[in-house]
Amino acid sequence: MNIFDLIVGKPLKTSDERAEQIGIQEGIPIFGLDALSSAAYGPEAALSLLIPLGLLGVQYIVPISAAIITLLVIVYFSYRQTIAAYPGGGGSYTVARFNLGAFPGLLAAAALLTDYILTAAVGISAGVGALVSAVPSLQPHTVALCVGILTVITILNLRGVRDAGVAFMVPTYLFVGTLLITIAGGMVRVALSGGHPLAVTPPPPPPPMTEAVTGWLLLKVFASGCTALTGVEAVSNGVKAFREPAVKNAQRTLTVIIFLLGLLLAGISYLVTVYGIAANAPGRPGYQSLLSMLIAAVFGKGVFYYLTIVSILFVLSLSANTAFADFPRLCRAIAQNDYLPHAFVYRGRRLVYTYGIVVLAALTCLLLVLFGGVTDKLIPLYAVGAFLAFTLSQFGMVVHWEKKRGPHWRKSALVNGLGGMVTGVTVIVVLVAKFAEGAWITVIFIPVLILFFRLVRRHYHLISVATTSIVPVVPASHNAPPIAVVPVDHWNSICKQAIEFASRLSPEIIAIHVEPGEHSRLLHEEWERYVEQPFRAAGTVPPTLTTLPSPYRFIIVPLVQYILELSEKHPDRHIVVVIPELVEDRWYEYFLHNQRARLLEWTLLVRGNQRIFTVSAPYYISGQAAKMKPII
Repeated sequence: MNIFDLIVGKPLKTSDERAEQIGIQEGIPIFGLDALSSAAYGPEAALSLLIPLGLLGVQYIVPISAAIITLLVIVYFSYRQTIAAYPGGGGSYTVARFNLGAFPGLLAAAALLTDYILTAAVGISAGVGALVSAVPSLQPHTVALCVGILTVITILNLRGVRDAGVAFMVPTYLFVGTLLITIAGGMVRVALSGGHPLAVTPPPPPPPMTEAVTGWLLLKVFASGCTALTGVEAVSNGVKAFREPAVKNAQRTLTVIIFLLGLLLAGISYLVTVYGIAANAPGRPGYQSLLSMLIAAVFGKGVFYYLTIVSILFVLSLSANTAFADFPRLCRAIAQNDYLPHAFVYRGRRLVYTYGIVVLAALTCLLLVLFGGVTDKLIPLYAVGAFLAFTLSQFGMVVHWEKKRGPHWRKSALVNGLGGMVTGVTVIVVLVAKFAEGAWITVIFIPVLILFFRLVRRHYHLISVATTSIVPVVPASHNAPPIAVVPVDHWNSICKQAIEFASRLSPEIIAIHVEPGEHSRLLHEEWERYVEQPFRAAGTVPPTLTTLPSPYRFIIVPLVQYILELSEKHPDRHIVVVIPELVEDRWYEYFLHNQRARLLEWTLLVRGNQRIFTVSAPYYISGQAAKMKPII
């Protein structure tokens, strides 16, 4: 087993795809990590904006959370219907494209891709934030920790869906379990104390009130808290990853995820209010996350505290896996319609869409480095794409039900219509509230992405038109065989093999040597002995050795120029350039030799025409080197 197999895993056959499909237990960590982990940073994102209100601001988190949970329930029922109507996956993009048209589909696709990139970045940065909260001395290493965790998640996803699901099950269920225990323990303490529990480890005192409560502030708080809803659409994008009955398993997985998320949001918001815990400003010395202060208040900073913090760290960091599960699948759906490069369509060695995973990892790394791995700087960019995709999906489903007009279609359309209106209003609120804080970046990025889609589609359309042929094949005329051209540096086995191969292609061979060169004089002497004499003895015309002057020591330029001129002189002939090429035995030996052969081929592809062909004449050093004794 080589190192690559050890890291990424051995290749899987296409027939192994069924074994890679998942059930509800694996589906929750794969498609639910983003949604569930938002319980760790959604309430904190909202409370961070209430810091200027001091202790009074904490009292507003319960009604705001209630509004967010209500929106969550509406979106849940909408996506249950989406899963049933479009079991092939694709989520918002598929729904919008089939029901609203090409442009709304592209808008949904751009919004979702933006959301997934931010999902990965926010999840990892929030996980590192939880670690820094517990171990403040690690704060200077925030970016390095983010990139390290991103690398681990990328490798796990390259290993396949099933391996990723199994790897994430333990931290996911530990996270949910410890938070539920914290909420249950807090509720018991509240009941025993008559509604006024004492914190085991008191949280830092809230800052003094410096601002008044305004409707605009509350709207901004609601917009930040809505980040808890991102990831809800993930299951609808990956229905085909589930075992049969895929639709039922996907719907049940979504139900469990939404139920747990609603329970966590409600419990955390209530206990934060009861214990009077206000958020800290992130990125500053002494920062503690909201959950860190809540767990310490309920149970103190003992073994359970650190176990819970570790589980939060793992789940927040691994929540990026939801993006890694959905981003490649969505890219595949878009690429199948020619709006993204076709490389996104093909599955890699472990039956995953490798190209999508690698691209997402690169974009996420760029975001983490640019924003210093601080969650609070990424949050304002976050919810616009998700809620825009929600809105387009819900209105697309309204059109879907109107077309189908099956039993109870009006009821289904009403559910989706209500979801579309609510999420549409939320988009406007989030966009206006967060525009100046960074949401404008998303507003610019989404149109740029749509423009990219259209340019890719235009390219594929032009290629399709240009390569379409309705003309019958014209058999080759043997009266005008191709002219074989062989670049030659000096006489050796590599050159010999290329000349022999060229003689099988054409009776007219031109060998080109660029001089001055260190082998020029010796080459002319050996050419007569090793090439011309054997050809004459066989009764055939020997290859012509043509030398090209190069006073500036260029090699590729005069070769290409000569070949282009030769093509112009013989407009009725094809030119076949036979390129001698050494194939090294080991990958690192590649760097010990010049790569002029590859450069010549690339240059001819760029500057050549339809009558110039390139053929590689590879000479494999393996086997030959074994016959030789090394000289040291």
